[in-house]
Amino acid sequence: MEELIAKIERELTVELGEEGFRQADRTGEISEVISLSDPAALAGIIDHTLLKPEATYNDVERLCAEAKEYGFASVCVNPANVSLAVRLLGKSAVKVCTVVGFPLGATTHQVKAEETKEAVGSGAAEVDMVINIGALKSGFYNLVYQDIKAVVEAAGAQALTKVIIETCLLTTEEKIKACLLALYAGADFVKTSTGFGKGGATVEDVALMRRVVGGRMGVKASGGIRDLATAEAMVKAGANRIGASAGVKIIQELQERLGRGEQG
Repeated sequence: MEELIAKIERELTVELGEEGFRQADRTGEISEVISLSDPAALAGIIDHTLLKPEATYNDVERLCAEAKEYGFASVCVNPANVSLAVRLLGKSAVKVCTVVGFPLGATTHQVKAEETKEAVGSGAAEVDMVINIGALKSGFYNLVYQDIKAVVEAAGAQALTKVIIETCLLTTEEKIKACLLALYAGADFVKTSTGFGKGGATVEDVALMRRVVGGRMGVKASGGIRDLATAEAMVKAGANRIGASAGVKIIQELQERLGRGEQG
C-alpha cells in the first residue's frame, strides 16, 4: 500500500506542480490518545449531528442541550441553523459545525467559499465541505484541489475545515488521491461520508485514510455509526473524530458498560 500511495503522490505532483506539495509531510503520529473507557473523552471527539432537511428548531434546541449535557465536541447542523445553534450554546465549550456544498459537492468552489464565509461569520467554528466528486472521478485533480483550497482560505484561522470525500463512491486509488489533495490544500481533517450516500464509514476506509495522511491531519468517521461498538472500531482504525446522530446512545452504552464493571 505504501508503494501505491507513493506512486499516486508522484503522479499528483506532476499534475499540479511541486509548489503545494513540498510542505506536505505524512510522517508522525496523532498526538492525542483517545480513551475508550472514559465517557467524557469519547464524547469529546463526537460531532453530535442533525442534518435532516425536516429538522425543526425544537430539534436543534434538543441537539444543543444534549451536546452541553454530554460534552460533545460540536453540534453539526445545516447552515440555516448555525446562528440558532450559536445562540443556544452560548459560552459553552461545544463548537458549532456546519456543512458546505452538502450533500452532493457539485456546486462551484466560488459558491462553497461564499457558504463558508457566511457560516464562519455566523459563528461556525468548523466547516465540513464535500469535494467535487465528479471532478475527482473525471481526473480533474487541479479542480478538486482548488475547490478544497477555496474553502480552506475562506475559513482562514477562524474555523477548522473537514473534507468529505464520500468513500462509498470512490475506488481505493481515488480515496488516496482525495486524501492527498485535502492534505495539500491545507485542510484539517478528511472525512469519510455525508451520511446521505449509498454507504457510510467503514473500518477499512478509516484505516486507509489514516495511512495516507499520517499524523498531519485528523480523520473523521461519519455515516452509519449508531452504536458504541462501531464508534470504538473507528477510533481503533485511526479516527480521531466521529460524526453521529446517535451520540447520546453511544455514550450511554459506554456508561452502562462501565457500570457493569466491563472493559472495552
